[in-house]
Parts: sequence; C-alpha cells; structure tokens
Amino acid sequence: MTELLHIESGELTTAEIMSAIESGSRVVVSAAMLGGSHTVSLRHDGEVYYCDTPTTLHKHTNPDEMRECIEKMGYSSSS
Repeated sequence: MTELLHIESGELTTAEIMSAIESGSRVVVSAAMLGGSHTVSLRHDGEVYYCDTPTTLHKHTNPDEMRECIEKMGYSSSS
C-alpha cells in the first residue's frame, strides 16, 4: 500500500518532496490558489513522475522536470 504524506505548500523543500515520492510515497499538497485552496497529488511510479491537480494530470519523464514543476507551482519551500 502506498504511504500518503499530507503537507501544506511550502512545508518541505523540493529535495524532501522528491525523496518522499521517489521512495514510493504519494505526497498530497494543500495549496492556495486564486483565493481558495486545492490539493495536488505528487507521485512516481518508477518511470514517470505525476502531478495530479484538480483539473489536469501532468506527467514528467525525468526528475529535473518534476523538480521544476514543484518549484514553479510553489509546492515546496525556497530552502
């Protein structure tokens, strides 16, 4: 069974998020957007990285793309 890790955006660094998803956890991020909040599910199946938002499923083929997405969307802390 996949471990779920629930966090608030900015709670963990990009490296900590990447470590969790690469270890098999699904990271559920609560993020503020347009005056409201939504949850995003970040995961890795061993080959593809997924960023599942309420409206879109983003797929990334390498860790650099996933790191860039996490940082661009503000899911991680700046540290």
